[in-house]
Amino acid sequence: MRVAIVGCTHAGTAVVTQIALTHPETIVDVYERRGDISFLSCGISLYLEGVVKDPNTLFYASKASLEALGPNIHVHLRHDVLNVDSEHHTLAIQDLEAGDKYTTKYDKLVISTGSYPVIPPIQGISIPHVLMCKNYDDALAIKETAANARRIAIVGGGYIGVELAEAYSRTGHDIVFINGVRRLLSHYVDEPISQQVEHELAAHGVDAHLHEMALRFDSDEKQVYIQTDKNEWTADLAVVCVGFQPMTELVEGQIELNHDGSIHVNAYMQSSNPDIYAAGDAAAVHFNPTGKDAYTPLATNAVRQGKLVGINLFGNKVRYMGTQATSALRLYDHTLACSGMTQERALQHGFDAAAADLTIDYRPNFMPTTAAISMRLVYNRANRRILGAQFYSTHDVSETANTISVMIQNRNTIDELAYVDMLFNPHYDNPWHYLNMLGQAAVAQADRDAAN
Repeated sequence: MRVAIVGCTHAGTAVVTQIALTHPETIVDVYERRGDISFLSCGISLYLEGVVKDPNTLFYASKASLEALGPNIHVHLRHDVLNVDSEHHTLAIQDLEAGDKYTTKYDKLVISTGSYPVIPPIQGISIPHVLMCKNYDDALAIKETAANARRIAIVGGGYIGVELAEAYSRTGHDIVFINGVRRLLSHYVDEPISQQVEHELAAHGVDAHLHEMALRFDSDEKQVYIQTDKNEWTADLAVVCVGFQPMTELVEGQIELNHDGSIHVNAYMQSSNPDIYAAGDAAAVHFNPTGKDAYTPLATNAVRQGKLVGINLFGNKVRYMGTQATSALRLYDHTLACSGMTQERALQHGFDAAAADLTIDYRPNFMPTTAAISMRLVYNRANRRILGAQFYSTHDVSETANTISVMIQNRNTIDELAYVDMLFNPHYDNPWHYLNMLGQAAVAQADRDAAN
């Protein structure tokens, strides 16, 4: 069998690795329009801050390493797939180095083309001193430009924007942070924890303007001018990071796409065409809290989906479990972690959602040190099932989000969280683990609401 893979970052790399492991006889052709593969864009802020010294270490695979997996694996860098003919199982391809165009056949096709950074409809978005943040080239450009910059504007209040604001505040830059109409990190946390993140940024000198909409960019040889709906700001450099959108125009009209352009796949990562599979940022995920498709471009989703594609290309064997979109962010000396839905998002999806908040120390006060954990648990009043949770602390709460992820996956209730077995050791927690206490707070709240 001949498998063609279009795009090779996280998902594409995972597909190749899985095929080589279990079906080395398969002929695999990878087509990637860039000159590199497998770049970890989550490391860009670490590179800008100086924690990562060499950006080349943010690649975890290469053409050579993939082709070393077997003689039937062929990685074609700087090759752009111009057209997919799903009826005849052919691809029209251009070698971007030589300029040659040719057509090739496939038996099974994998679309792992990834995503574009969203380019907002702002006048002047493409002028000098205004950069995007997505790939290796962006990282180099931002680093080089920032070397001679004092004041940097960040436009966008998601994970990348917050990470960039922190990185540049640590390197002595002045930061003006413009977020727009939504709350900071609104996709991940509700207002109580969002406000704590705002306070942490302010405490480190980030000049945040979180309810301003960028309308226009202008620049001269030295500076960029950002016109918002409320003010005009001046900076030496502006970085725009307002989200991502799926790169799926190649298969538009040939397979089923969702309204946001992401590819709809079944439980085996198969598109509406049985010979076309999809994974990574180009594909939708099955979001377990709602039971519906969602667009959640995370590397964790991409590698899982890619591995499943590599298995199911040879017969649908392993079902996709779906995702809770579990994620975390390191902010100065704090960890923010979350899984599932915010209350705001749950209400938008029609759930009768409530949220219980609790802040307690993670371990006993007789220990030499402890730390408070701010927690929010989102649940469905109708059946008391857990819909999501958010955690924020100087204590490492990242694995706590993983525990909640499993409970959402298993459709557990707040009552089960209140009494689920958790270890106790004074080094790590109290006799009642803080997750138990959060569950008990939600149970007490739900019981009061029911009584009223």
